[in-house]
Amino acid sequence: AIAVAGVFSACFLALSLLLCVPLARALGARDGALLQDTAGYIRGFVIGAPATMGALILVPFLQMAGESSLLIAAVLGMTAADIGLDLLNALVFHGGMFGMGLASSLSYYVAMTIAAFYFLSKKCIFRFSLRRVKMEKVRELVRDGVPSLFGMASTVLLILAVNRILMASGHAEPALAAFTVISTLGNSANCVSTGVGGVSLTLSGILYNEEDRQGIREMLALIVRRGMLLGAAVSALCLIFAPALVSLFIPDPGESREMAILGLRLFSLGLTFCCVNSTLKNFCQGVGRVRAIEIISLLEGAVLPVLAAFVFSRRGHVNGAWLYFLAGEALTLAGYMCWTWRQIGHTTLQGDQLLMLRPDFGVSEQNLLERDLSDMDGVIALSRDAEAFCLKQGGSARLASHLALCIEEMGSNIITYGFDKGDTKRGNHLSIRLQHKDERWVLRFRDDCRAFDPLSHVVQQDAADPSAAVGIRLAMRMADEARYTYSMNLNNLTLTLSERAAA
Repeated sequence: AIAVAGVFSACFLALSLLLCVPLARALGARDGALLQDTAGYIRGFVIGAPATMGALILVPFLQMAGESSLLIAAVLGMTAADIGLDLLNALVFHGGMFGMGLASSLSYYVAMTIAAFYFLSKKCIFRFSLRRVKMEKVRELVRDGVPSLFGMASTVLLILAVNRILMASGHAEPALAAFTVISTLGNSANCVSTGVGGVSLTLSGILYNEEDRQGIREMLALIVRRGMLLGAAVSALCLIFAPALVSLFIPDPGESREMAILGLRLFSLGLTFCCVNSTLKNFCQGVGRVRAIEIISLLEGAVLPVLAAFVFSRRGHVNGAWLYFLAGEALTLAGYMCWTWRQIGHTTLQGDQLLMLRPDFGVSEQNLLERDLSDMDGVIALSRDAEAFCLKQGGSARLASHLALCIEEMGSNIITYGFDKGDTKRGNHLSIRLQHKDERWVLRFRDDCRAFDPLSHVVQQDAADPSAAVGIRLAMRMADEARYTYSMNLNNLTLTLSERAAA
């Protein structure tokens, strides 16, 4: 990921520097001082492209490693650096718009530098190696990044199109000033949909890999409900405090300020719809529905909002253009519901029906054994039940013994070394799930202890002390496949076993 991002960011930086004047014209700066200022800002801002991409790539690795405090420090450092460098540019260096763009770029380098402390430390479980940069992995990264590309491209198209619509409205100067404020405040308020979408992507990916149909159904319904509540709450705040927020950017009364207040209020009405759309879009990515993501991204990000801005601005005052976000989000959700109705005969927000998961997705209750545990007695009892469960499903005695041993070894390690014995108010939790499907036995451990990657631990122990971590090493060797992720402050370890591995 680092290697691919390095190449892409270098190419993007070079092209942007060469084409900064045409880009400035495309954004609406036709000539004179405005053109030079816009081109200068682009030059300064794109210098931060490598740091921007680098920081975005390092963030999920920090999350997987459980380094949330370092992630917060990076964000705070970036914010402080951006404000400080902006003030220095304006008050000391007088670098103009180029200096303002450069200040933003340097703040991204500060964030990436703070995040890099973990990756350069001895406790880092990730190691960079050029030998790992292979074409098949590059193709996989590019393919999986296409949905994000569609989303970003849609945002660029939206800005360009709305700028053009406002410039042709007869109120170009105040409208463009208002649009800048609406975009800045609106995107800040829209952080709630970004957070909801991130949770949807993470959890749907985990549950999809576990083929947990019931978990997907419950998770989607929960996130949609919570997202709608959060969106409505932020929308209400924007409606109430719109004048005060806009006055931070446009303190003097006038047409642009009135436009911005109205536009922010109309923008906020679309936040609830956006939270639902973000949940569905990221859900699609989590379960591998790439084509659906591309279609939703284009409709939501460019086609429908641009169409709405054009139509409503032509039917009345330029203020009709501020309906672009509300109309785009509402029409996208309506289109999604219509598509669902055509496919299954009714609209629903249930995961398996909404995404039309294949009929054989998931396992029936008789092929599933799942239990929440809090002590060693529960682990021992589950290991015995798992052995009996395997034999009942037609598994061999050897495979049943392996499954029971894996549960006992991994479960006891988690409770013994992971559970916080000093926490009397809130106990830790361990969930173990065993499912049988297509001659494969999938054993999943999930706990809320501190981050611990048993796969990396085995590799490190093999190098340092081959006699250590015997229980973990034994469980890993019994499995055909082992996968570990750390998401949402949860350790997730999945072991796949079969008769072939047990033989």
